[in-house]
Amino acid sequence: MSGEILSNRLAGYFCGVTFNDLKADHVAKMKVFLLDWLGSAYAGKDLPPIRMMRKVVRTLGGAPEATSIPDGAKTNCLLASLLNGASSHIVEMDDLHRESILHPAAAILPAVLAAGEREGVSGKELIVAISVGYEVGIRVALAAGETHYRFWHTTATCGTFGAAAGAAKLLHLNEDQFAWAIGSAGTQAAGLWEFLGESAMSKQLHAGKAAMNGLLAALLAKEGFTGARRILEGEKGFFRATSQDFDEGKCIADLGEVFHSERNSIKYHASCGHTHSAVDAVLLASGGRTLRPSEVETVDLWIYQAAIDLLGNIAPETPYLAKFNLPFCVATALRYGHVQPCDFTLERLEDEDLKELMKKIKVGGDPDLTGAYPRKWPARVTIALKDGQMLYGDNEYPKGDPENPLSEQELIAKFKDLTSGALPAGQADAIIDRVMDLESLGNVNELLK
Repeated sequence: MSGEILSNRLAGYFCGVTFNDLKADHVAKMKVFLLDWLGSAYAGKDLPPIRMMRKVVRTLGGAPEATSIPDGAKTNCLLASLLNGASSHIVEMDDLHRESILHPAAAILPAVLAAGEREGVSGKELIVAISVGYEVGIRVALAAGETHYRFWHTTATCGTFGAAAGAAKLLHLNEDQFAWAIGSAGTQAAGLWEFLGESAMSKQLHAGKAAMNGLLAALLAKEGFTGARRILEGEKGFFRATSQDFDEGKCIADLGEVFHSERNSIKYHASCGHTHSAVDAVLLASGGRTLRPSEVETVDLWIYQAAIDLLGNIAPETPYLAKFNLPFCVATALRYGHVQPCDFTLERLEDEDLKELMKKIKVGGDPDLTGAYPRKWPARVTIALKDGQMLYGDNEYPKGDPENPLSEQELIAKFKDLTSGALPAGQADAIIDRVMDLESLGNVNELLK
């Protein structure tokens, strides 16, 4: 590095970005990310952790500035971002950026939408803020490196920077204020993986707090509240505190030329992203045919080591933990031909067919697959059937990856499926229409009406 201050460079570029700087296909992607996130936010609204958070938020009160998606009420923008972030991260259907190992939407979009409603911005302004938030969050996560992910939940930590940047853009912060917002975001960034082994509810808190803390950082900066400019690269800054292989140059490499958000993935399966290539490999091997334990001799699954490191000791003791258990997800794909929200229930945990299939599944790491990570999250599977047949599946790009994208029809079908129990069909259609024509919206407060 040349000694330049990273937050100053980020602020210098992103403060100047306008809607006219964004290409049409980039704008289309930002709208897709928003619609996809809204589906997840509605889908999670009545699950137990969100009901608990709704109760707390109601007792806190606050000026009616922004929409709390889980109950449709208006509350202050910080509490709305907290609740919406949590609700959108619980069904494990929110988006994913592979290389940075980041779920951008759950952390960034709640802050952007809440700030947008508070300020009454236009749809075009919201699109620009989404782009800015995603780009900053992803760039910080790329720079943080793979070792960051061993202990730190990237969505919670790096997502805070993206939330601050997106909110800063909507609040029209100048370059100094933008840099201060990044500084205050960094000093709040937190979120540890220890919750996963205990099935604690922290993952939802992570996304909500990342959104809330990022928005708070931007609001404070607007008032002149300073933050450390070298919060990223400083001797006691974010990178050195949380990573052993950080590359700070990735924060600003090809700034303005490369938009990493364009390589974002939309989830198709309702489970941890590290299970998706395995699920798709199984579906490819079976050709869509569902199999019972009596038909299967063995299932050999090979995957990259990072997936094993994170998921290898997770037992499917609850429906939520089952989303992070490779054998459960693979067995579900074999037995039912899909991995959807309806597949994660208490009844499925006691499903004898799934239990028997899980016993037949052997998971192992593969050096070649590990070498491809995180650019690819690949898996391959060999299924030996009792009748002697051998089925093979090899997947590098799960459905929903930018190399294997969902069609517009599939995206809309996903949204309608996720919101089917939360929204009347007419309201879901209205939201779809508004999001897909977001650049024509005069005030984002009309978005969720």
